[in-house]
Amino acid sequence: MEVMSYGGWEKCIRMENGKIELVVTQEVGPRVIRAGFIGKQNLFKEFPDQKGKVGGDEWRIYGGHRLWHAPEAIPRTYFPDNHPVAVAGNKNILVLTAETENTSGIQKKLILQLSENENRIKVTHQLFNQNLWPVEFAVWSLSVMNIGGTAIVPQEQFVPHTDLLTPIRPMALWGYTNMNDPRWRWGQRYVTLQQRTDMKEPTKAGFGNKKGWVAYGVNGFLFIKISSYQDGASYPDYGSSTELYTNPDICEVETLSPLKLINPGEMHEHIENWFLYSDVQFKNTDESIDRNVLPMVEKSMEILKG
Repeated sequence: MEVMSYGGWEKCIRMENGKIELVVTQEVGPRVIRAGFIGKQNLFKEFPDQKGKVGGDEWRIYGGHRLWHAPEAIPRTYFPDNHPVAVAGNKNILVLTAETENTSGIQKKLILQLSENENRIKVTHQLFNQNLWPVEFAVWSLSVMNIGGTAIVPQEQFVPHTDLLTPIRPMALWGYTNMNDPRWRWGQRYVTLQQRTDMKEPTKAGFGNKKGWVAYGVNGFLFIKISSYQDGASYPDYGSSTELYTNPDICEVETLSPLKLINPGEMHEHIENWFLYSDVQFKNTDESIDRNVLPMVEKSMEILKG
């Protein structure tokens, strides 16, 4: 772990294990601004016009990975994380704690644990209710991915009509989502969303993702997020535990915890495990994803079972 300048910020922290690296901002956040293989491209998006900026009352996306609370609302969700975070940890564990938001009374903490032997990062997202009254919210984890890639959400197992008459998963569509949009592919085994810089309109969908994984592939690199799904729990956005959003600049790969009423002084937690792979090429078909992406997902699952 080392302190370094990055992207115009003077006090970033770099974590690496000889294969992959993370760069985390201290002067704003909590935010992971870079994730990737050492010396290779950042899998997260960066915004050149926002690099190095600090302070002010305007919310900035910055790029990278961030922590929010759901459901989304203006201005509550868009609290500007433009100020320094407290930092603690050691070689492989980093703890980032923001000041309590003066508009919501919620305090954010991000804990990063980099594996010494695997291309894996355990990311623990914690939200503390520092109000004097209970607040209901979900923990919302958003990874802002770089351009030109394809996001993948697994479908539930296909079941013939004669074998099952009840639905197997919820799916949510936003008011600006056009199901004829060519960036979406609604496959039998996977739903995919392509990031395209030539299409101006945003689009978004949410899924009750019982399989618990979501992936993003770009330029031969594969980023996998794995989180647990709680059967019977109440998720925000019509039951969404995974959400995908894209516009001409980014693709956001998001997971959410269940909604929970948090008493004063208590905490709500959501854990993701990230896995990074290289030299993974796939076409935007169910068959190609089965051959090239699914084995990496299954490998990641086995590592977690450990």
